[in-house]
Amino acid sequence: MQKNLLETLMGAVVLIIAGVFFVFAYQSSQIGMSSNGYTIKGRFSNISGIALGSDVRIGGVKVGVVSDLALDANSYEAVVAMSIREETKLPTDSSAAVVSSGLLGEKYIQITPGGDEKML
Repeated sequence: MQKNLLETLMGAVVLIIAGVFFVFAYQSSQIGMSSNGYTIKGRFSNISGIALGSDVRIGGVKVGVVSDLALDANSYEAVVAMSIREETKLPTDSSAAVVSSGLLGEKYIQITPGGDEKML
């Protein structure tokens, strides 16, 4: 009887630790970022490797996530909606590209800010 109680308690401890890890991972991933900023859309000829939740970075710093992927039926270009943090202001002439973080690394959207004084 004592052995079953010990196994039950150890199982409960493992589940609690797993739950804490899950909450930490969810908060660190910034999945809920879309409600704290603004959305911009970009058109790309090829977005291989990009998925919902992929990073959007400026100078290697994560400033947003990919929130939607669609195909323009007229031009057959991929339309990517990106949720950008509210405090990140982008000039209207900024450009975006799909890049890889290494030879076999994940792909993300790299935004290069332009020089225009007018912001998105």
